[in-house]
Amino acid sequence: MSIGDEKYVTSGGPRLWTERFGDRGHPGVLLIMGTSTQAIGWPDDLVTRLVRSGRQVIRFDHRDTGRSDYVDFSANPYTLADMTADALAVLDGHDIDRAHVVGVSLGGAIGQWLAVHHGARVRTLTTIMTSPMGNNAGPAWARAMTGQPAAPDELPPPAPRFLRHVVESTQAPRATPEQRIDADLRTWRVLNGEALPFDEPAARQFVELSHQRTHNPAAAGNHDLAGRQFTAERLAPLSSITAPTLVIHGREDPIFATAHAEALAAQVPGARLHVIEGMGHNLFSPGLPERIADLIADHTAAR
Repeated sequence: MSIGDEKYVTSGGPRLWTERFGDRGHPGVLLIMGTSTQAIGWPDDLVTRLVRSGRQVIRFDHRDTGRSDYVDFSANPYTLADMTADALAVLDGHDIDRAHVVGVSLGGAIGQWLAVHHGARVRTLTTIMTSPMGNNAGPAWARAMTGQPAAPDELPPPAPRFLRHVVESTQAPRATPEQRIDADLRTWRVLNGEALPFDEPAARQFVELSHQRTHNPAAAGNHDLAGRQFTAERLAPLSSITAPTLVIHGREDPIFATAHAEALAAQVPGARLHVIEGMGHNLFSPGLPERIADLIADHTAAR
């Protein structure tokens, strides 16, 4: 694991663990992870590649993950707006006025929120394996789980193989640390898809380290609850985004079919869509982190 400059910043109440790499004089890239995933979900190879391209890179643990603070969600529920405020607090804590924002999955929705409501802080936007932030996937998921087709106006539900895994994972034993690690590893294997090779050693190292870095793994499930809230701010049109936008997506993504990325790119003026053949819904395939880093470096180079 690469070691950067660690720092805690405060966002309202919670303290957030952050890590910075590279020269402070270089343009800043803010990496925003997905649902329930710690900052170390951004592979070291991706971070190193971006630093070598002349970028200052910052990653951080969301609230309720890793070394950041944990929240009593029942007493103090939060929404995607609060998680976006966390991202802004990270930028402020590192004295960065404007950043190249890169978000994966739920982090991509946070990036869209930043670009819509805090456009002055976003130099460029890169979304990876995500969906338009205003898309409520819940109804399509619910219909798919009962064998019903998606409604005509809905984006596609997850792949059947992933939905079967969701059901099966509820029965997986998680009584011991080894069982919890094995269950998490099975999820990442399914998310990888079947086209590109799965880097199981890298995934296992990530899962094991994630368990070591948290004292309350169940709290990460609060991200699902936060992500289900669809306020007026979240439903704001993406047509107001002025930051140059790159939409990266995997052809074999088992959660968000390519139609999600196509819909996102169509709604953001001037957005470019780059589909990676064989990529699923994670970064655990040999060479994939470097490939995505190169796409980000190219997108941010002239800006």
